[in-house]
Amino acid sequence: MPCLYISTNVNLDGIDKDPIFSEATKAVAAIIGRPQHLVMVILKGPVAISFNGNKEPAAYAEMVSMGGITKQVKRDLIATLGKILEAKLSIPRTRFFLKVYDTTAAGNSSKL
Repeated sequence: MPCLYISTNVNLDGIDKDPIFSEATKAVAAIIGRPQHLVMVILKGPVAISFNGNKEPAAYAEMVSMGGITKQVKRDLIATLGKILEAKLSIPRTRFFLKVYDTTAAGNSSKL
């Protein structure tokens, strides 16, 4: 089951989060090649984040999947999720960081 955990310093009160969940779920499923009903998305905010020495809108995300992760998949996830966060939360793509774990790589848990 792929799990995407997004933390942001953007205040999410009053923001319709359903489109973020929907678009992120569809993107992860399509890019990794898993059914949507197996994708979990967690969105947390606001959390304290400083990036490049300032607290302007930013996001940090972790993607955990059992297989399906390649360098190209990672690039596609970064690009697509960055577009979603920029469109829905006004977080510039240059202020979004994604850490990806493939739990089947190198035996236990590895970073790509």
